Amino acid sequence: RLIAETGAGQHGIATAAVGAMLKMPVDVYMGTEDIERQKLNVFRMEISGARVIPVDTGSKTLKDAINQAMRDWISNIKDTHYLIGSTVGPHPYPTMVKHFQSIIGEETKQQILEKEGKLPDAIMACVGGGSNSIGIFSAFIEDNVELIGVEGGGTGLSTDEHGATLCRGTNGILHGSLSRVLQDKDGQIKEAHSVSAGLDYPGVGPEHSHLKEIGRAQYVAITDPEALRGFQLLSKYEGIMPALESAHAIAYMEKYAKKPENKGKTIIVNLSGRGDKDMFLAAKLLGVET
Repeated sequence: RLIAETGAGQHGIATAAVGAMLKMPVDVYMGTEDIERQKLNVFRMEISGARVIPVDTGSKTLKDAINQAMRDWISNIKDTHYLIGSTVGPHPYPTMVKHFQSIIGEETKQQILEKEGKLPDAIMACVGGGSNSIGIFSAFIEDNVELIGVEGGGTGLSTDEHGATLCRGTNGILHGSLSRVLQDKDGQIKEAHSVSAGLDYPGVGPEHSHLKEIGRAQYVAITDPEALRGFQLLSKYEGIMPALESAHAIAYMEKYAKKPENKGKTIIVNLSGRGDKDMFLAAKLLGVET
């Protein structure tokens, strides 16, 4: 038996596909808030044979889905394997996920050298739990390349409605690892907010916290309206509809590229997902009738 948690639904789809191929039952925990936001991906999981289990506690988002998946896992350890969906949780999960996601950075490095004959000046990726970003960063950590993680700024960093763990969090424990978390003075985990389900998490992978502390990577935040602009920009100019998570990185790339000191730089933006799952939400937020 396989279990997983999912926020945006992409990891749930991957787990459902593995279960279908191996003829194993799959249960995917998903917050009811995210189920509403990501209906298309819920259908894709179910059509692949997975059972999507709604989580109606707490913020009803990714944090709570992980809570329920971990409860299931430790209660059914003899016959259940937990496929965690990001670089979070207890060791060795962050290391395992980074290892498998590192193919992103390896292929990116090979392709940019083939196309440009040099390394990029900067790499940008969205950061929720941090799997796609650590995947692409990993191949460039030893190189002279700027690494920029883009978090969900929600309604703004001056409010409590954001998911900017690295920009505003402090060291604490969440889901079995020590990292930056959004917490109050008593160490209680705060609720996170982002327009994108995958960035709506009050923690982050511990290696991202380390990269921030040693100054190897920088982390910024993009608000919900800015992310929607990024969603529109890539759709209009490249014909590629990005996931709302990835749209945060697109939005920051525009800001970065407009700075005079960055003129002529080679920038890579990692697109962590496609935006089909977000079409109806984006249309609603943009005031388009569907």
